[in-house]
Amino acid sequence: MLQVFKKVITLSDGRTIEIETGKLAKQADGSVVVRLGDTMLLATVCSAKDAVPGTDFMPLTVEYKEKFASFGRFPGGFTKREGKASDYEILTARLVDRALRPLFPDNYHAETFVNVLLISADGKDQPDALAGLAASAALAVSDIPFGGPIAEVRVARVDGKLVIDPTFEEMERADIDIMVGATYDNILMVEGEMNEVSEAEMLEALKFAHEAIKPMCVAQNELMAEVGKTVKREYCHEENDEELRQDVWNKCYDKAYAVAASENTNKHEREANFSAIRDEYLASMTPEDAEAKAEMVNRYYHAVEKEAMRRCILDEGKRLDGRKTTEIRPIWCEVGYLPGPHGSAIFTRGETQSLTSVTLGTKQDEKIVDDVLNQGKERFLLHYNFPPFSTGEAKAQRGVGRREIGHGHLAWRALKRMIPEDYPYCVRVVSDIMESNGSSSMATVCAGTLALMDAGVKIKKPVAGIAMGLITDKGNVKWSVLSDILGDEDHLGDMDFKVTGTADGITATQMDIKVDGLSYEVLEKALNQAKEGRLHILGKITETIAEPRADLKPHAPRIETLKIGKDYIGAVIGSGGKNIQELQARTNTVISIEEVDGFGIVEISGNNKEGMDAAKDYILGISQEPEVGKVYKATVKSIVEFGAFCEFLPQKDGLLHVSEIAWERVNKVSDYLKEGDVIEVKLIGIEKGKFKLSRKVLMERPPRQPRPEEQK
Repeated sequence: MLQVFKKVITLSDGRTIEIETGKLAKQADGSVVVRLGDTMLLATVCSAKDAVPGTDFMPLTVEYKEKFASFGRFPGGFTKREGKASDYEILTARLVDRALRPLFPDNYHAETFVNVLLISADGKDQPDALAGLAASAALAVSDIPFGGPIAEVRVARVDGKLVIDPTFEEMERADIDIMVGATYDNILMVEGEMNEVSEAEMLEALKFAHEAIKPMCVAQNELMAEVGKTVKREYCHEENDEELRQDVWNKCYDKAYAVAASENTNKHEREANFSAIRDEYLASMTPEDAEAKAEMVNRYYHAVEKEAMRRCILDEGKRLDGRKTTEIRPIWCEVGYLPGPHGSAIFTRGETQSLTSVTLGTKQDEKIVDDVLNQGKERFLLHYNFPPFSTGEAKAQRGVGRREIGHGHLAWRALKRMIPEDYPYCVRVVSDIMESNGSSSMATVCAGTLALMDAGVKIKKPVAGIAMGLITDKGNVKWSVLSDILGDEDHLGDMDFKVTGTADGITATQMDIKVDGLSYEVLEKALNQAKEGRLHILGKITETIAEPRADLKPHAPRIETLKIGKDYIGAVIGSGGKNIQELQARTNTVISIEEVDGFGIVEISGNNKEGMDAAKDYILGISQEPEVGKVYKATVKSIVEFGAFCEFLPQKDGLLHVSEIAWERVNKVSDYLKEGDVIEVKLIGIEKGKFKLSRKVLMERPPRQPRPEEQK
């Protein structure tokens, strides 16, 4: 029998979000439909009853998928069906994953799958803002153990006013766009971009978002109670030996603390020293015990290592590499390292290094975006690559992972607002991470700024990025904010807070929090400390290159932009593209045309000025209205008995009558002209769309010969 449960949440602007369960996908462990207007998401969750033996982590998989049918569209491509996840779908799934993952019990290791599907869309409301709420609600109505509920909202500042879950139309006027995920008590995840806002403005937006999330969490708790899922399933995914745990602690903690306090700046040496302590402990056991209990020893020793690093920072203010909490690792930069690209840079901070290149292209190089609700073109691209050798791993690189897409997107958001809106080039930035020990996405932002300026891209301002960390004790009584965190400080710490910006404000941010009860005081401290670090890094960047180069590299393409009348677009292109293709081949240029605001915007690009000028003159000629009385250079196209037909403007021929070739009587046109001759002519008349040309009026008229009767 159908039994449907529903909760309604009212937003501050009067719109309502409905959460419904009991109608669809009832064989899943949990399923809900979330609806805002005519936008509907189906979220399901399924979790295995037992963990795969040997699993010591949370094997969570989150997928977000948009159905083209949800908006009444056909998918592209030959198969006409949904294919692999788009970047947008992957980024949305990552937002949900990052908010959910910290809330599963530490010892819950069963494979868990969360699937969120867009099943209906109205093109007005943005579905990604509902995905986190839908996923959490599906967990709430299941028996899967989970420390939520959570919700995610988008907060934007539109026309100076903060708005929750704005529409697509409102977002066009927003200068802040942040996605926030939180429980009723704590913010867990933040990601977004903004137009150089202050730290105080960003903090205000986070507080505003959290207040909107609280009633969403209340509604899920009420729904969970109505469905009868307040008691979650029992599980046992870890074998533990408390006596062994204590023994590992007693014999390893002091040694691990000594390594943490040794101020070793080399990542691999430090890792080897930590590993040697564990290996020494395992060697002290009998071979049988070592083999049987290696998994537990690894787990217990990881906790020892984590606590040693944390206590060293909290009690002595000593970080793993000896820095102070506010100190930035040594930085060195270089621009123009690669001669082939149109711009390049190396940015190195400690043991993290990005080699970044910039390529300038034309309109034909734009990325075509064809998502369900977003169609268009992208002129600024940023790609991030993280090869295994950057961390010394001996393994093959297999395609682009979700992490690479996410890190690249963050760097793209950090830089994109600095590209002038009227910049004519398509720009591609590629960051290849050469070394990594924390904060490689922020190194990408810094290297991207350097490479863009090296390429001569007229960015508005330099941008830098920094990753902040946090170490707290139990109860959050004692805490320390860390600037420019190492990989271990990210892995073993309580927060990864990336902030990018110019000297005047924040442009993008990403934050993941792993601890409960984080106060706004800590966030404010982290933001202000990040600003100090950002300004320090910007100083290093501008020491290397203070502003964009005055000109492009010699081998970079040149672009000229023309505006022609709308009615001439077809004439430039020609039937089946014949004219423009011939023009490109003849002038060795790349030409693109599009209609914008009733005009044809023509972009001509090439490396040869002579060819670009020829293409420009040809297009301007086509778009010119012939003027009576104006002088033109014309090419003789054909000779006829009564004169010559001459092309005086592209695709415009006129008749040079035999009587207008010369002042004297012309008996034979071929005695004066031949095909291919370039001559100057004057347009002397237009009759019924036909053009009358004259050559003789541009010649000096000979003296009049006296008549015979005048000679007597």
